[in-house]
Amino acid sequence: MKLSKIKTAITQRMVNIPGFRSKDPILVLESDDWGSIRMPDQKVYNDLLNNGYKIAESDYNRLDTLESNKDLEALFEVLKRYKDHSGQHPVITANTIVGNPDFEKIEASDFKEYYYETVTDTLNRYKSRDQVKELWMQGYNEGVYHPQFHGREHVNIVRWLEALQKKTPEIMYTFKHKTTFSGIGDYNFMEVLDYNSPEDLKIMNQSLEEGLKMFQDLFGYPSKSFIPPCYAWDSHIEETLAKNGVKYLQGLFIQSVPTGTFGNYKRKYHFMGSQNQYGQYYLIRNAFFEPSLNNSSDPVGECLSRVDLAFKWKKPAIISSHRINFMGSLVENNRTRNLELLDELLKNILKKWPDVRFMSSDQLGDLIAGGER
Repeated sequence: MKLSKIKTAITQRMVNIPGFRSKDPILVLESDDWGSIRMPDQKVYNDLLNNGYKIAESDYNRLDTLESNKDLEALFEVLKRYKDHSGQHPVITANTIVGNPDFEKIEASDFKEYYYETVTDTLNRYKSRDQVKELWMQGYNEGVYHPQFHGREHVNIVRWLEALQKKTPEIMYTFKHKTTFSGIGDYNFMEVLDYNSPEDLKIMNQSLEEGLKMFQDLFGYPSKSFIPPCYAWDSHIEETLAKNGVKYLQGLFIQSVPTGTFGNYKRKYHFMGSQNQYGQYYLIRNAFFEPSLNNSSDPVGECLSRVDLAFKWKKPAIISSHRINFMGSLVENNRTRNLELLDELLKNILKKWPDVRFMSSDQLGDLIAGGER
C-alpha cells in the first residue's frame, strides 16, 4: 500500500476514535452553500470564458449557481423515495446563505461600502427561481430539507472591497457580470471569516448577528447549528454564535484558524461531540459524497466505505455533500448524473444498514446534548 493511502486510512480512523458514540447507526447529510450566488448563468460563463478568464478550471465556477425550482424538485424526488424504519426520509441539512451582495449599491458607493440584499430579493432577480422559497418550506415540511445557517453572505467583504477599490480591469469586468470572482485563478473571496487582522472580527460578528436574525425571519425558526464557510474561523466568533442561539458547530475535525494571511492557517482539532467554553458541541464530518468536486471513479463506493468505518466505531456518519452536486442550470447532466449516484448511495445504505436512522444536524446535536448513547 502506498504511503499516502496508509496516511489516509490512519486519519480516517483517528477521526472516528474519540468522542460521542451511538448505539444506533445514524446518518446525517450536510450540504453547504444554498442561497448563495456563484455563476449567474450560462451566458455570463461563456462571456467570461471567451474573454480569456480561466474559469473552466474551477468546478464551482463551471457548475455551481443559485438553486432553481427544478434543482429542488429533482432532489426532493430522490429523497422521498426512501425512509428509515421509523418513517423518516433522508434529510438534507441545507446550510443556507441568507443574503448576497447588492452590486448596484456597492458600485454607487464607489466601492467604499458593502451592501447586501436578502436572498429573497436575489431569487426574484434570477430566472426559474420564483418557487424556490416555497420549495424550501415544502421540503422542510416533508422532512427532506432542513435549512440551517451558513452566513449572511458567502463572500469575505473586507478582502473583496479591497480588491474592488483597486479597480483593476479584471475585477471590474467580473463585478459588471455580478459575480464575486476575482478574475484570477479560482479565487472567489469565499472564506467569509478569515481576516487580515483580528480587528476584522467586529465586522464578522456583526454579519453573524444580522444573518442569524435574517435566518429566523426567513424560515420562522432559529438556527441551532452553523457551519463556518470554508471551515475557517477564529474561535472568538463562537461567543457571538452562542449568544444568538447556535448550539452546534458543523465542520471537519481540523479547524483552520486565521493568522492574517490568506491560505496560512493554524490548526485546531475537534472530535465528535466535544464542547467549547460556551457549551457548544462540535459535529464532525467523517464521510464525503462530492462527485462534482473530485475525479473519483466510484464516489458511491468511497462514501459507503467511510460510512461503514464510522458505524464500526459506533459513530454517526455525517456526509458532506455541497450544493454544487445537485445543480443543473449550467450543466444539466451534473444534476442528472449525481442524483442517480445519490439514489444508488441511499439504496445501498438502507440495504446494508436497515436499522439506520436519518437525522438533520441539529437533531443529532440534540441527541448528543441530551446524553443518549
